[in-house]
Amino acid sequence: MKLVLASRNAHKVRELDQLMKPHEVLALPDDVVLPPETGETFEENALGKARAAAAALDAPAIADDSGIEAAALGGRPGVRSARFAGEDATDQENLDKLLADVPAGGDTRVAYVCALVAVWPGGRELVAEARCEGHLDHDPRGDGGFGYDPAFVPVDYDGGRTMAELSPTEKDAISHRGRAARQLLELLD
Repeated sequence: MKLVLASRNAHKVRELDQLMKPHEVLALPDDVVLPPETGETFEENALGKARAAAAALDAPAIADDSGIEAAALGGRPGVRSARFAGEDATDQENLDKLLADVPAGGDTRVAYVCALVAVWPGGRELVAEARCEGHLDHDPRGDGGFGYDPAFVPVDYDGGRTMAELSPTEKDAISHRGRAARQLLELLD
């Protein structure tokens, strides 16, 4: 099945195209307008985007909303992860703010969270949500991944490697998005 991804994030298109095999994930056409992410949960934001894309294209659409939750910040930045340092902040600016706000000697527990949804024009909706637990390392490293990956050390692997140091296969096996994609695939079958 062909699924349009309700996102203009090229990293997510590539990642989800691999994770959603045997389905094909297509990029969102430029003329489709997505609603602003104003939901209080990852699921609300993902459903809003997928509903808009499915309605505009009269085709099945998927969308995710994901982010990082820091225990020391009471779960922030959460749904505001992409805008943590400001509306037009870069990945580096968001990461720098998180590292400044979470003390290195304090509670560095973090979790990536992903809500991944599928919506059809007729109203059918499927929702999957998954987490990847870890801790924040104040010495970012690695050139893979994006966003907060250079400082996120998952609990699933020994050795203290960050998500940005894992191979794509290793990351997909444990990531919040990989786990949510496997749940959604099961729901699609």
